[in-house]
Amino acid sequence: MNIYLPIAEMSVNILVLFGMGAGVGFLSGMFGVGGGFLMTPLLIFYNIPPAVAVATEANQIVASSFSGALAHFRRGTVDIKLGVVLLIGGIAGSVIGVAIFSELRKAGQLDLIISILYVVFLGSIGTLMCIESINAIRKSRRSPEEVAPLPEQKNWITNLPFKVRFEKSQLYLSVIPILVLGMLVGILASIMGVGGGFIMVPAMIYLLRVPTNVVIGTSLFQIMFVTAFTTIAQSATNQTVDVVLAFILMVGGVIGAQFGARAGTKLKGEQLRALLGLIVLAVCARLGWDLVNMPTELFSLDLGGH
Repeated sequence: MNIYLPIAEMSVNILVLFGMGAGVGFLSGMFGVGGGFLMTPLLIFYNIPPAVAVATEANQIVASSFSGALAHFRRGTVDIKLGVVLLIGGIAGSVIGVAIFSELRKAGQLDLIISILYVVFLGSIGTLMCIESINAIRKSRRSPEEVAPLPEQKNWITNLPFKVRFEKSQLYLSVIPILVLGMLVGILASIMGVGGGFIMVPAMIYLLRVPTNVVIGTSLFQIMFVTAFTTIAQSATNQTVDVVLAFILMVGGVIGAQFGARAGTKLKGEQLRALLGLIVLAVCARLGWDLVNMPTELFSLDLGGH
């Protein structure tokens, strides 16, 4: 059952796309991640042009992050003030990212840069997740007396100027690292088609010392607006958002997430992180192979993105 994608300018099997959306949605529900860092490479593997895959996946993340942010808002686990500061940095980063995206596309280097960024980020994150989860599994097998609590540590971030009090998170913190973190996520959303939660959540917990109970909701709040802005900017600047593709992926993702959430309750946290780390490394290995593998056709016709 084929369908024509107007922006990608190609005919694809709607069942395959629906299955991809459902599969990544299942993983999203199981692991509590947005899934953009998995979906964009999968779309590229399916021969969707990288420029379209990146911009369209940002559109899909808007829907998933809105649903999650709304649920957290109802539970009172969103720090609006902190989220707004992150959002300011995210919008600035998104503007920068879209400009970089446009220039790389004009230079004909966009596909290569996207693949390299994914290999670097997925390889680093997957390795760290596997190491951390293996250490956690080892610690869980020890007796409670052998596991000493980590001491509260202060870092250089606490000494930065322009401090603001965030009542919900019970923090008195400089806005500088918050703006920088938001900007980084905005750039990644524009160039890689990811929400950036896989970077933002650990950074908020370990660097900014934001309480865990408000981290995910606040992250989703920021990601929702940044990816929405990114989608509009990409559509206006580069015309690379395929609404038909985004809709199919959204429907599959929503259905898959329901089953993934149920499956996630049957595994321990460290087991989930180890499994996700292995999946991330597998995607990284495939992208890395595509970078070094000799293509069957050494020459192709460049039509200038048309």
